[in-house]
Amino acid sequence: MTHLIQTFSQPFLVCLTMVIILGYMGIHVLQREVIFIDIALAQIAVVGAIVAHVTFGVHGDSMLSYACAFGVTLIASIFYSLVRKKVNQIPLEAVIGVSYAIAAATALFLVGVAPGGHIHVQQMLAGSILWATWRDVLLCVVVFSVVGCCFYIFRGPFKEISDNYENALKKGIKVVWWDLFFYALFGIVITLAVRIGGVVVIFALLIIPATVSALFSSSFGKRLVIGGAVGIVATIAGFLFANRFDFSIGSAISLFLGGSLVIAVFFRICLKLITARRDYGG
Repeated sequence: MTHLIQTFSQPFLVCLTMVIILGYMGIHVLQREVIFIDIALAQIAVVGAIVAHVTFGVHGDSMLSYACAFGVTLIASIFYSLVRKKVNQIPLEAVIGVSYAIAAATALFLVGVAPGGHIHVQQMLAGSILWATWRDVLLCVVVFSVVGCCFYIFRGPFKEISDNYENALKKGIKVVWWDLFFYALFGIVITLAVRIGGVVVIFALLIIPATVSALFSSSFGKRLVIGGAVGIVATIAGFLFANRFDFSIGSAISLFLGGSLVIAVFFRICLKLITARRDYGG
C-alpha cells in the first residue's frame, strides 16, 4: 500500500484537479450543446504544441510549447464565439466537428514530419499521467484555481448564456465577449490538461460525469456533486485497475467512466420502470 501511494500520489492528485474543473465545465458544455468543443480544442492545442516542437525544438512541458498551444486555442475560441452569433445557417456543433477534423489531420501530418512522431501520437491520445510530477500538481492547482475563481465570479452571465442563448441575447448580454471569455478559460484548462491526460481522457472526464449527473438532476449544484463523485470513483477504480493489471492509467480511467455511464443509464431506466409501475398500480 505504501508503495502504491508513493507511486501514484502525484498522478492521482493531478487527476483529482482535472476531475473538479472539467466536471464543472462539462455541465456548461452539455447545456450549451457543444459536446465536442473539448475534443476539438484539445486537438487544436496538440497542434500548437507539435508546431512548437517542430519549429523551435522544445518539449511539451516548456513555456513556449504552452504558449503556442494556448495561442491556437485562443484563435479557435474567437472563431467559435463569432460563428455562434454571426452564422445562423450552420449549427455551432457542425463547425466544431469540422474544426476537429482539420486539426486532427494537421496533427497527423505534423507527427509524420516531426522526430519521434509515434511518441507524439501516443501522448496525444493517452497523455502521460503516470509521469506527473509535483511541479505538474502545483501548476494544475494554481491554474485551475484561478480559472475556477473566474468561473465563480462571472457565473451569472455564463449561466445565463448556457441556460438560454437566445434569451441572453434579448436581455442585452454581450454574448460574443462572454463566449470568448468562456472559451478562453476553457482553452487554458485544456492546454494544460491535454498534455498530462491526453485527448481521450480529457474528453471522458469532461462529458461523462456531466452526462451521468444530468440523468438524475436538473439542479446545477446537485449535478456538480454527482459528476464529481462519479469522476473521483472512476479515477480511483482506474488507478487500482491499472496497477493490478499493468494497464495504461488514462485508458483505465476512460474505461471506468464509460462503465459508470452504462450503469447510470441502466439504473435510470429501472427507476423509470419502478415509478411507472407504482403510478399504474396506484
